[in-house]
Order: sequence, then structure tokens, then C-alpha cells
Amino acid sequence: MFFLRKSTLELLPVAMAGVRMGERALQIGIDDPALAGAIAAKVGLSGHAAIAVSDAEAAAKARAAVAKAGALVDLQVTELHSLPFAADAFDAIVVHSKGGLLASLDAAARVALLRESHRVLRTGGRLVVIEAGARGGVGALLGRPRPEAAYAAGGGAATALTTAGFRAARVLAEREGYTFTEGLKG
Repeated sequence: MFFLRKSTLELLPVAMAGVRMGERALQIGIDDPALAGAIAAKVGLSGHAAIAVSDAEAAAKARAAVAKAGALVDLQVTELHSLPFAADAFDAIVVHSKGGLLASLDAAARVALLRESHRVLRTGGRLVVIEAGARGGVGALLGRPRPEAAYAAGGGAATALTTAGFRAARVLAEREGYTFTEGLKG
């Protein structure tokens, strides 16, 4: 009964984040605590995982998920536009925005958060934004209009990343209800 076995395949968002063992990875925000825990565990003991959230409730969720995943994390409750990390401190950054973190911010606050992310990312590092993707099938017909329509019409995460100084900003994929957008620090 092979169909009852737990899959050894990696979750799509973990694979798309591109975080590797031994890297220094920062996650900003938290939508799915299990996903945050899986990404933190991916860097392993030879790397450094950090999570920055804006409130104590999100920190509690992150703490529980990281413990369940068996990972060690530097968890910071902070203003996301002023991260408490040194410049060039991370190899990879994942912004959890499936719940609309970036879309909910006004343009100035969005650029401030992404410029701060640019500051703490090393040259040659990459930032991946994980957002909710377009709904398909019956969900698209029955769903309400998304509140971030103006954000999407303005180019979404790719435009925001370019505005904040990232180069080669592009949508990597739209799969399984997610949109993955990447930007590189030149």
C-alpha cells in the first residue's frame, strides 16, 4: 500500500525557496508555520536560520513550528522595515506573503521592507517572495475579488523588488496556488 506512505518529496514552496544546507537564510513574516519550520530545517546545523516577524502571536506560531521541525532559529520580533541584522548577513531571504504581507503595505512601506531586505542580503544572494497564486477552476468562479488588485496591476512583487534595488526580478512560477517571485542582489 505505497499510497499510504508519507512522501519523501519536498514541498513545492520549500523547493522554490531554493534554500540549501549550510546557508544563512532569513524568513520574513509567517503565513504557514509548517512551511517556515521546513525552510528553517533545510539549512541544517551547519547553516543559520532566522525569522523576523512583527508581533508576538506570529513569533509563538514560528517558535512552535520550528520546534516541531527540529530546527534552531534566531527569532526576532521587530519592525520589518528595520531588521536587526548586519549588512550582507544572509545568503537567501524568503518573504512569506501568501496572506498578503507585501500587498497589504502601502508602496512606501513595501519598498522600505524590501530595501531593508536588500541591505541584509549578501551580494549575489537571492530573495524569493511566496504569494498566493491565481485560483483556478471553480475557485476562480466563486472567489471574491482579491483586495490587492492595485498591487497586482502595478506589477506585483517583481516591480516592488526592482524598485527596491534587486536585479533580474521575475516571476519564477505560478503553481499549486502559489506565485514565486525572485530578485537577485547585484
